[in-house]
Amino acid sequence: MIFSNDENNLNYIAIPGDKQHQNTTNHDNLQPVAKVDLLQAIIESFVDGVLIVSPQGKLIHANEYARAICRQLMTKATANDVIPEEVWQICQSLIESSELFTTEKIILESEIQPKPTMKLRLRVRWLELSANPENFLLVTVEDCNQYSKSIAIADAKKYNLTDREIEVWLLRRANLSYKEIANKLYITINTVKKHLQNIYAKQQDINNMNEYNFV
Repeated sequence: MIFSNDENNLNYIAIPGDKQHQNTTNHDNLQPVAKVDLLQAIIESFVDGVLIVSPQGKLIHANEYARAICRQLMTKATANDVIPEEVWQICQSLIESSELFTTEKIILESEIQPKPTMKLRLRVRWLELSANPENFLLVTVEDCNQYSKSIAIADAKKYNLTDREIEVWLLRRANLSYKEIANKLYITINTVKKHLQNIYAKQQDINNMNEYNFV
């Protein structure tokens, strides 16, 4: 990742309990931490994949989750600074759009399904760094299936679903049809409908209770 390493561009954090320097200025009580280290730590903590790409198509930086997705998208081993074609296509679209609409701040979004079990949502925007004259592209990659699973798990806790209801709800949140859910769980379509009716009823009860408490 390209950032300035100038000492004037450092962040500082306080060191608690340092009695030796209690009477000095705040600046003396601070320990310098390079911005690049902080930003890399933040990027690595993101749930989504994050890539920083040059306008020439070179990968400048990616967090671990993004690197894992890129490895899945690549059909064969490539250099570390090469990005998948699916990602580069949306980057090219942003570059071309920016050439047409020079005064607009554009964010592009696209969903791709490179594999039957993988559905990704890509977002790309310009990343302007004051420490570098060249602009870069910031790409975020969201695993739609993983996002739906996270929502379903949260719903399971919120609405106190049974184990079987959780299984049904996970598949339903993944946009599977009644028939597909029934086949995966080896149950009848009517049983699937019954579980979903129970889930919706529990959701309605909780929502009604929240509305009553709010009033």
